[in-house]
Amino acid sequence: MVKTFKSILFYAGAVALCLPPVFVFVWMILTGLKTGVQNISYPPEFIFVPTLENFRAVFQQYNFFRYLMNSLIIAGLATGVSLVLGLPAAYSIAKYRQGKIGILILVARMTPFVSYLLPWYIIFRHLKLIDTYTALTITHLIITLPMVIWLMVSFFEGMPEELEDAAMIDGCSRLQSFLIIVLPLVRNGIATSAILSFIFSWNQFLFSLILSGPKTKTVPVAVYNFISYGKIDWAGIGAAATLIVLPVSVFAFFVRRTIVQGLTMGALKD
Repeated sequence: MVKTFKSILFYAGAVALCLPPVFVFVWMILTGLKTGVQNISYPPEFIFVPTLENFRAVFQQYNFFRYLMNSLIIAGLATGVSLVLGLPAAYSIAKYRQGKIGILILVARMTPFVSYLLPWYIIFRHLKLIDTYTALTITHLIITLPMVIWLMVSFFEGMPEELEDAAMIDGCSRLQSFLIIVLPLVRNGIATSAILSFIFSWNQFLFSLILSGPKTKTVPVAVYNFISYGKIDWAGIGAAATLIVLPVSVFAFFVRRTIVQGLTMGALKD
């Protein structure tokens, strides 16, 4: 009886936690499938004939495909550079117990992003890098690089030192040992770090709003196209938001086991 009651409480709590985000997600999709009149009707219409005209208009009128490609390029570059720089940094922190450097990186990650905007804008304007992939990739490193480092430190700390010692006895250098022995053993952590970094970079809004332009505008910023002085196109916003969230949500769904496995393995140490 007690076990049944605990199970009921568990599932009730799980439903209570999942219901709000699921409701918002479904409402967003329904908004994109309604016409402008249906979206402002009261009471809200839940039974209606869906239309794909809003999604068609997003691509035909607002060049949304280009914004998707910009987000893909910037998120991919930020993730790739973060792995190249973050993996050796995390290995060094774990190998040589450089805790103070780790805390400094954590503080940089916890600092509000708005505090970086003015210095970044001044520097990039002086270097004429506003509205370039270079500027946006560098700014997104503030998000992705500390994430890669902090996720990977725990993986490297759990690596048996005997494996590296054996490799170096056999003639490997420190770099060869890192590339040949260590990295293949922490591939789950690398995959988890890459996935989470890509998702956070894809959803970044503030840096892209200030530092992007017509050439490099990303999908979160492109939603502003549907907001004007006298009108808010709720149907267009719903369709655009669905196109932004749906690819990442589907991707996260298929790699959820990799994420959970990577985070769990990173938390286990001998």
